[in-house]
Amino acid sequence: MVSLLSKIFIKDRFNYGDKNVRHQYGMLCGFFGIFLNLVLFAFKAFAGFITKSIAVTSDAFNNLSDAASSIVQILGFKLSSKKPDMEHPFGHGRMEYISGLIISFFIFLMGFELLKTSFEGLFKPSGTKFSLLSVSIMIFSILVKTYMYFYNHTIGKKIDSVSMEAVAKDSLSDCIATSVVILSAFLGRFTSFPVDSVAGLIVALCIIYTGYDSAKETIAPLLGTPPSKEFVEDIEKELLAHKPIIAMHDLIVHDYGPGRTIVSLHAEVPGDRNIFELHDVIDNAEVDIGKKFDCQATIHLDPIDTKNVRLAELREELKEILPLVEENLFAHDIRMVPGTSHTNLIFDVVKPFSCKCSNVELSKKINEKIKEKHPDINCVITVDSPFVK
Repeated sequence: MVSLLSKIFIKDRFNYGDKNVRHQYGMLCGFFGIFLNLVLFAFKAFAGFITKSIAVTSDAFNNLSDAASSIVQILGFKLSSKKPDMEHPFGHGRMEYISGLIISFFIFLMGFELLKTSFEGLFKPSGTKFSLLSVSIMIFSILVKTYMYFYNHTIGKKIDSVSMEAVAKDSLSDCIATSVVILSAFLGRFTSFPVDSVAGLIVALCIIYTGYDSAKETIAPLLGTPPSKEFVEDIEKELLAHKPIIAMHDLIVHDYGPGRTIVSLHAEVPGDRNIFELHDVIDNAEVDIGKKFDCQATIHLDPIDTKNVRLAELREELKEILPLVEENLFAHDIRMVPGTSHTNLIFDVVKPFSCKCSNVELSKKINEKIKEKHPDINCVITVDSPFVK
């Protein structure tokens, strides 16, 4: 159905990287989700009224909250598509993450309300009626929610939408929750034990866990997450294709919402080349990276000495020494300042988050290792955080 609707309403529907196409998919899936959830609410509420089942009625109101979540999803896509302004020069893309977080709060709220109702039902059980009609509606609900999971998950992956992934996870948990409701309705025929309330507790815990998982997924990009290893490697490959760039470091990726990425990095170039030629290379690299990865790229030019034999030897020795001091250490911006009494070896070292040493202790250990082989070398070290590369 979504495929048919996208064919009717979305022009160039396979161009998932286009911001307008992405926005239209978000709106279409949101409105379709509202429709399906309202239909499920009506059927389940009717079944809950007939059977007097807490679990069935609560599951119905869970679908109503899902409809509200779809409204928030639509608002998130609508607001995130607004253009940059004076107050928000990087755009409003993170509104989609905020809408995903609000959806998570809705899930939490319904989960805790159901938990309260089900807990009370343990002490004040009410009789439930097994109804073939209600079970049929529950099975129909599972089929619909499974379909909603697949289309939200599939399209969410294609357009890189955190909020749609949250809706997909909610639909999947609903399938599990409704299955528990069916089981409780069946078992309730054979026992006076409050199976219905216990099932309600299980459903509530499933909903609460979904809320937690969704909140975690949507908070992560708001706080800031490192880029994927594949993205870093692709950036590096594109950068090094621009000769005579030798290497890169200090890569930082700022995510201001889907399609609104700012990339900054340092590019190492031979220090003996013409500065105007190198500047032109850097400019071209910025443009090409921006076009290829749909981002705004800023590159700092770092000249390095490529003809100093001793410096080249020290570079290689550093590669061997640093892992002995601490695993996953690496250095960049390595340069040398010779003097009459000693030589300063100046460089930055990237310290992994797992390292327990203080910056001072780490610098001291590296200095001692270097002096074991080169007593005349004094290391001047700046410790960096591991942004990624």
